[in-house]
Amino acid sequence: MKIQNQVDVLCIGDTVCEPFIKLIKAEVHCNVDNVGCTITMPFGAKIPFESATVCYGVGNAANASVSFARIGLKSSIATELGDDENGQKSLDNFHENNVDTGPTNLHKGIPTNYHYVLWYPPERTILIQHNTYPKKIVAEKFAPDNLPPKYIYFSGLPADSLNYHFELVDWLRKNRGTKLVFQPGTFQIKLGVETLKDLYNMSYVYIVNKEEAQEVLGTSENSLQILLEKIQKLGPEIVCITDGPHGAYLRAKEKSLSEGEGFREGIYKNYFMPIYPDPKPPLERTGCGDAFASCFTAMLVLGKTPLEALEYAPINSMNVVQEIGAQKGLLTLEQIETYLKNKPESYRVVEI
Repeated sequence: MKIQNQVDVLCIGDTVCEPFIKLIKAEVHCNVDNVGCTITMPFGAKIPFESATVCYGVGNAANASVSFARIGLKSSIATELGDDENGQKSLDNFHENNVDTGPTNLHKGIPTNYHYVLWYPPERTILIQHNTYPKKIVAEKFAPDNLPPKYIYFSGLPADSLNYHFELVDWLRKNRGTKLVFQPGTFQIKLGVETLKDLYNMSYVYIVNKEEAQEVLGTSENSLQILLEKIQKLGPEIVCITDGPHGAYLRAKEKSLSEGEGFREGIYKNYFMPIYPDPKPPLERTGCGDAFASCFTAMLVLGKTPLEALEYAPINSMNVVQEIGAQKGLLTLEQIETYLKNKPESYRVVEI
C-alpha cells in the first residue's frame, strides 16, 4: 500500500540563476534622505571585479521552498525551468535541499531564467530578464494522491502570467482546506489590487515590505500602523510589513488571554518586532525578505501563533545576510531556537 504524504507547503513562483559579481570600484549617490540611490561606473571602460559566485535555483518561491525544507517541513515547488544545464543545476539544488520538484516543469528550447547581480557590499543591483513559459495549473501535480498541500506560498511571477493567477483562485475555491500565503512580486504589485482582489480576499497571510505596501496602496503614507490597517482591509487575515533594519510589523486578531481560545473574532491589533542583532555587519542582503516571510509561515505551519512566528522570523533574516545569496544562510529550526534562547532583553514583540 502506498503511503500518502501531504505536502506542508507548496511554493509557486519563478526560478532563476544568479551570478553575484562582486564589484571593486563603483560610486553610490543618494539624495538627502539616503533613498533613491544610484550606482555609477565608468562608461566604455574595462571594469575589474573581485569575484563571481553563481547561485542556482533561486528566486522568491525557490528561496522559500529551501527555507521550509531546512526548517524540517515537507516542501514542494511548482516552477518553470528550461531543459538546459542551468535548469538541471537548479533541480539539483532543490533536490540537495530536500525540496520536492514534482510540480515543476522543464521546457525544451526555452532557457532557464538568468539574472546578473552587481554586488557592491552590502547592497546589490540585479539585472533581470524573465523568459516566457507556458503556465497552467495541473491539479494532479498540486495535490498528488488527492491530498492538497496545507499551505500554498505564492510569490513572484512575470508579466505573462495573469491567467495563472485566475486559475489559482479557482483551484483555491475548490480546495478550501489549503491556506494561502501571498508574498507578491513586482508584476503582481503592478497589476493592482482590483485585478487580484480575489487573491487578497483568499490570503491567510500577506507579506510585503514598507515600500511595496505603499505602492500597493498608491500612497506615500509612512505610518506602519495605517499601512497595516489599509492592507488588512483588502482581505488578508494576517498582514506582515517589513521595514529593513527598522524591524517588522504585524496585524492580526488579538490573542485571547485564556489559553486555547485562539483569536477573538473581529478584534485586530498591531505589533512591532525589532530585528535580531547582527553578529557582524551584513555581507549581502539578497533574500532577507524571503527568509523572514518563509520562516514566519513555517512557524504557523508548525502550530505557532502569529506573535510567536513574529519572534522566529527575523532570526532567519539575520543569518541570511551573513552569506552570499539567499539560501546558504537559511537556518534549521534547532538553530533558530538556539538564537531565540539567547536573545537580548530588547528582542521582544511590542503592541503598538
